Amino acid sequence: MKGAFCGVVLAASVSVNAVSASDETAIAGFDKKFQAAISEHNVPGAAFAIIKDGKVISAKGYGTRALGADLPVTGDTVFRLASVSKTFSAELAAMMVAEGKFNFDDRLSKYVPDFRLKTPGHAGKLKINHILSHTTGLTPNAYDNMLEDGWALTKIIPRFKRLKPMCGPGSCYGYQNIAYSFIEPVIEKATGERFEKLMQARIFQPLGMKDSSVGLEGYLSSANRAEPHVLTRNGWYRTSVKANYYTVAPAAGVNASIMDLAKWVRAQMGHNEEVLSAELLQTVTAKRVQTKREMRKRMWRPHLKDAYYGYGWRIYEIGGEDIVMHGGGVSGFRSLVGYNKERGIGHVMLMNAETRTIDKLGAEFWAAVTAEPAQAGGADSAR
Repeated sequence: MKGAFCGVVLAASVSVNAVSASDETAIAGFDKKFQAAISEHNVPGAAFAIIKDGKVISAKGYGTRALGADLPVTGDTVFRLASVSKTFSAELAAMMVAEGKFNFDDRLSKYVPDFRLKTPGHAGKLKINHILSHTTGLTPNAYDNMLEDGWALTKIIPRFKRLKPMCGPGSCYGYQNIAYSFIEPVIEKATGERFEKLMQARIFQPLGMKDSSVGLEGYLSSANRAEPHVLTRNGWYRTSVKANYYTVAPAAGVNASIMDLAKWVRAQMGHNEEVLSAELLQTVTAKRVQTKREMRKRMWRPHLKDAYYGYGWRIYEIGGEDIVMHGGGVSGFRSLVGYNKERGIGHVMLMNAETRTIDKLGAEFWAAVTAEPAQAGGADSAR
């Protein structure tokens, strides 16, 4: 398959003591599995990267950015991250909390005063930590259907006053996009800065994520961008980018290349503490609420023993170990990121097509990694 931009199999600089046999097998064999999967499903374009102890040890891109064009996927090709955007927004929020701009226990009504729900007093009890952990009590994906139909947020949000929550604040899990996006007005009112500007200044630039942006304009401004593809009876069909989920930017509005995403996951494992402190990373990955629905996901079900949500991150238990991760999907794009800090392994994938093969690849990769206990050494050996 055409389009490989680089490929390094287990860099020699990685300590042998830090790599178990299962780690090495999973890493060394992943490129072959990746190629086979995207070939089987005729995925137009895709890329992956694997990080070990702070180094990108394998990275490949295959296929085309747009069907019908000779535009190979490279390490700098920009994809939509969809819900992986939540990981960035949660950590930007955590930065602002650390600097005293606001608190996770602040009432949401302080920043979004017009938000109402059918149950009297419920909205007034909501705190910022509830929107970041999806514990607002709202039914899952509340009013996403209207977002997908192109409704403006100004018309959707007033409709929440018709919605009766299914539980009290903090009592149950219900995944949200619209409610999650309320972190944007929180951050902007608390700092006096635009959300996009802060994301660029505090995360993208310090981490060297040169291809990353927030919003539709940022995506369109990249000449090296992947186009979305949807599956029809006649195979994959190239379509145009829809703006709807960009209106909830903190939930689904970040764009990035595979090499930028590798930098993001590298930082999650403690290799950029001047940008993302150990305390901040611990805060966002603490298990806030159990997510039993995740246990029923077809591709993950054979491997998943337990699942939780933190602030913008999922925590999956696979093989007795915690894998911190998040996936994303919008029309024509899929993304998946994950890491295990103890093993020092990170794994990222991007595709310009809506296909479940990304979940199968991710689930099988982490099952293979955790098949044997980690060896001595691990993430700290590369500090």
